[in-house]
Amino acid sequence: MIRMRVAAVLAACAGLAVLALLPVYADAYHLALAIGLLQFTVLATAWGLFSGPTRYVSLATTAFFGVGAYTVAVLGELLAWPLVLLIASAIGAVMAVIVGISTLRLSGLHFVIFTFGLAELVRQLVIWYEVNKTRVLGRYVFVDITQSDIYWQLLALAAAVFLIGWMIARSRLGFALRIIGEDETVAKHCGINVTIAKVALFAISAVFMTLVGAVMAPRWTYIEPSIAFNATISFEVVIMALLGGAHRLWGPALGAIPLTLLFEVLAARFPTASTLIMGVVFLLIVYALPSGVVGLWDDFARRAPAPEAKA
Repeated sequence: MIRMRVAAVLAACAGLAVLALLPVYADAYHLALAIGLLQFTVLATAWGLFSGPTRYVSLATTAFFGVGAYTVAVLGELLAWPLVLLIASAIGAVMAVIVGISTLRLSGLHFVIFTFGLAELVRQLVIWYEVNKTRVLGRYVFVDITQSDIYWQLLALAAAVFLIGWMIARSRLGFALRIIGEDETVAKHCGINVTIAKVALFAISAVFMTLVGAVMAPRWTYIEPSIAFNATISFEVVIMALLGGAHRLWGPALGAIPLTLLFEVLAARFPTASTLIMGVVFLLIVYALPSGVVGLWDDFARRAPAPEAKA
């Protein structure tokens, strides 16, 4: 068992080293594609950190993503880049704690509707502030960050979200959240502080989403609310996580990679019908793969005959 873990760690490190070299050899198009893949891998995995064990479907991804992007737009020219990312993380965490304390008592459809409304509320607040206070609706982002820098930072975020997810799954918090996902009443009777557990993981998930928005902001050069708070991001992340299987740490990545490539093709060839096709894909995933690719694999593994023991 120890040898297998060591081998897995070495394989992961080797894979990261190979991926880190990609900007050296890739052309502009493939680097941009790799950035998109990493972006949605981190977003979908971060979404799965909270929604996987708790089974809460959140559509607030774009709210945190947009906050991160606008933090860079406002502070990018004034402060050092690490400090800007730190401030963005803090804002995302505080917003998640406030939202979590006030809404995580909701469940099911009510929580879905609230999180969708939250993203729209934050977008409208940003629009109101920009129009009434700054007198401009959009902002230019002048930050000395290259495409390669964006790729490497997203790669670091991907490594961090998998590492933290692995640690949480093996911690008391992860165990508590799995019980909460099965039955909150039972979790309360077991002495678990349900509110603190859910809010803590919601905040961790939100920090990663906020950081992705902050890292991606320099790629656009110009940001306005319709770009930063694009509701499509939230739906794409949910579809990706459900396709791969949100109940496993690496499941959302299995959905993020093929669907990012699919959406890239759809946007290029069918720009007017891409949203419609995305909706059809979502319905097919929910109907045909309710537990995702990981669930399908688990079912296959359970049904496979066990090897006979040798005499």
